[in-house]
Amino acid sequence: MKILIIGAASAIAKATARIYAEQGNDLFLLGRNEEALNGIADDLKVRGASSIGLACLDLTKSAQHESSIQQAIDEMDGLDIALICHGSLPNQEKAEVDFKLAKKEIDTNGLSVISLLTVLSEKLSQRKCGTIAVITSVAGDRGRQPNFVYGAAKSLVSTYLQGLRGKLRADQVHVIDIRPGLVDSPMTAHMEKGALWSSPERIASKIVQSIAKKKHTVYAPGYWRAIMFVVRLIPEVVFKRLKF
Repeated sequence: MKILIIGAASAIAKATARIYAEQGNDLFLLGRNEEALNGIADDLKVRGASSIGLACLDLTKSAQHESSIQQAIDEMDGLDIALICHGSLPNQEKAEVDFKLAKKEIDTNGLSVISLLTVLSEKLSQRKCGTIAVITSVAGDRGRQPNFVYGAAKSLVSTYLQGLRGKLRADQVHVIDIRPGLVDSPMTAHMEKGALWSSPERIASKIVQSIAKKKHTVYAPGYWRAIMFVVRLIPEVVFKRLKF
């Protein structure tokens, strides 16, 4: 398969790319840190990837999305799977009182993803095949006090994916919304870890399985589906008092 990984330097992206490399697939990496991408590419070659391409891209620069995606398609001579992995975790307290910071985080976690989806959906609908998978978050299921700026951006993407899934169905393009819970990664290194935390490798395994099975909305690990079901059921009169 020919697989494009966007935000390829993230912990989950790297773990997922390793699985796909060991299967002998063709991979193309997009990210903003060229040195990191080169290191990842070297590792993936050793692991068995059929071919590795890469390009440096600031993913908030939407004007460059079309050319970068087309470069990946040209170099791989096709595209079967596009996986969008990039994101940032804002300081909630600062973002909720500083609109410029909130906008920056929503651009990174929300609008840049929609820009990429706009390009990818057009490319794959023309080909009448393919899969688009996006890492969102359980944070998008409901606006919780500790992270509602981040959650709002992820909710934006999840809602967009739901509509896009229906829109692309006739073109045989599958759309997957992957919602991880708490993940032990460099982005969360400052947080205290507990029983509900998962490794990037565990999330990556779930991603690869879900793409192969053409799932729609995937909670990773699966127990987050039950947790968020309960969270969504909490009446607003109670929920607005909760600080978790």
